[in-house]
Amino acid sequence: MTRAVAVALCGCLAVFLAPAHVNAQGRGAEGRAAGPGRGAQAGEPREVAPNARWWWAWTTVPDPASVKRGRPLFIASCGSCHAANATGTPKAPNLIRSTIVRHDKDGSAIAGVIKSDVPHTTTPAANLASEQVSDVVSFIRDLVQTYDKSSSGPMPDDYPVTLLLTGNAEAGRAWFNGAGTCSTCHSITGDLAGIAGKYSPVDLQARFMMPRTTKPKTATVTLPSGERVTGVLLVLNTYDVSVRTADGKTQSWPADSVRVNVTDPLQAHRDLLPKYTDADMHNMFAYLWTLK
Repeated sequence: MTRAVAVALCGCLAVFLAPAHVNAQGRGAEGRAAGPGRGAQAGEPREVAPNARWWWAWTTVPDPASVKRGRPLFIASCGSCHAANATGTPKAPNLIRSTIVRHDKDGSAIAGVIKSDVPHTTTPAANLASEQVSDVVSFIRDLVQTYDKSSSGPMPDDYPVTLLLTGNAEAGRAWFNGAGTCSTCHSITGDLAGIAGKYSPVDLQARFMMPRTTKPKTATVTLPSGERVTGVLLVLNTYDVSVRTADGKTQSWPADSVRVNVTDPLQAHRDLLPKYTDADMHNMFAYLWTLK
């Protein structure tokens, strides 16, 4: 490459990259001015959480003074059921993983649960002033951010089952045989007999949500002529379809020239994932743990 061409190329890159740099700075400025955070007053720049995750609805660092005030309030009012570190007990669910907590943009949803009698079936709602509720919300958010920063990975196999049994086994049984339609494929006297004795609590909880299978996906490919070819699905993307037929041969076609019907042994489980509520998951685990 000649020096003249190199200089010209650098000049072009500078033209294209400079606006992106300016825009990035602009977005950063907007983010810092979006609201108060740690140590900030209204109208002053906020501090963005250094470990902000894309799945958080909130990215600011909770005010440390509010967190400090919220800790004893949470332990006294909520800790006996949700545990002092909010990871849950048999009486109440884990708040660190709660969808309500993680999707609450302004704290109003968490505050509503704290003050409501609806989810507190065994104990009365906490009798806290609005300022105290805000402090409890700050404490919960701080726990979530701290957990996400320091989490060492999956729970150990010997994690106490008592901390996972936060659901209702009878409700889980009803869901298994009803809304979950699990009983259409599984049997507690067949493939699920003694399932709780085969896996650790952590593995059992994970496996019913994301099970494994030794059965491959299969596909039936309908050709333009109407002929159908069925086999184990090897490739399916925008461009190609490939299957291995029963005689061991591999056949392939352009994806836009055929119709493909895929049979996935785990499709029912995949369909359930967006439908599960927190209660469904806890209740199902509680029910499966009774199958010993």
